[in-house]
Amino acid sequence: MNIILLGPPGAGKGTQARALCDEYGLMQLSTGDMLREAKKSQSEIGKRAASIMAKGELVTDDVVIALIANKITEKEDAQGFIFDGFPRTLNQADALEELLLTTGQSLDHVIELFVDDSKLIERIVGRFSCTNCGELYHKLTKPPKDERSCDICGSTESFNFRQDDNEDSLKTRLLAYYRDTSPLIGFYHAKRILRKIDGLGSIDDIQQDIKNLVDPDF
Repeated sequence: MNIILLGPPGAGKGTQARALCDEYGLMQLSTGDMLREAKKSQSEIGKRAASIMAKGELVTDDVVIALIANKITEKEDAQGFIFDGFPRTLNQADALEELLLTTGQSLDHVIELFVDDSKLIERIVGRFSCTNCGELYHKLTKPPKDERSCDICGSTESFNFRQDDNEDSLKTRLLAYYRDTSPLIGFYHAKRILRKIDGLGSIDDIQQDIKNLVDPDF
């Protein structure tokens, strides 16, 4: 089972991807995580990615696809994959379709988490994560039980606040999303695999809505 989660920054894709992985034995493929992992690995593709990022440039599609291809082939025990943050453009969507075809796989669901922009800004500017395990929090809707430690791993390291999680930066990121990524909605709608879910509900409600869509396939 292979799933794409679409939605603007802060729509909750990462949170829902984690829940689906735990529930169904899927593997989350996040481009951000893969790029950070590749940089540390010092592999050939990792060195290419690091070099591009060091220049402040966007990592090219061929590098991202190569990272995804490595993950797909090395995780034969996974029950499927969740693509989080990829594809971002129509060119990447075409490349992913070709990659899945060559590996004898298919795309089963594309789920769009749609949200109101003003509510999205309110949600994002208060979010932060555990430096150690990456667990996501929000200062209003999901603060840690103890402000000094992570609920999940117990780490007492400082929490991580993304520098671009501010209103001005978010508006710029939203503009980029609507310009580059929103055409994917029409692309996957034409293939009849796009489903929409309100991304402004509670984490549990959204998770249940997604399960209702994909459960028949498990």
